[in-house]
Amino acid sequence: MTSLVSSRRPALGAIAYFAVAFSLAIYFTFAAVQGDFGLFRRAEIELEAQALDQRLAALKADVARMENLTRRLSDEYLDLDLLDEQARDILGVVRADELVVR
Repeated sequence: MTSLVSSRRPALGAIAYFAVAFSLAIYFTFAAVQGDFGLFRRAEIELEAQALDQRLAALKADVARMENLTRRLSDEYLDLDLLDEQARDILGVVRADELVVR
């Protein structure tokens, strides 16, 4: 009868093997999702890349606007209206026939 009891119970080694295998599977699944190179980190990096692309586009537009203003005030191409606007803004000058609204 002792042989019947021992054959019905799983071996301790098999239980330990499946416990270790299950623990490793849980660990690697967690690492694949939450780790430094996991799915959540990848999503964060993609969102950060999109935000940086938008910021880069805004900075490029700002640089293009400033290059245009610089070209319009250069010696080769002088925009007198822009020069007048910049001089008035910096010096705070107003003509006698102008009305200032604040």
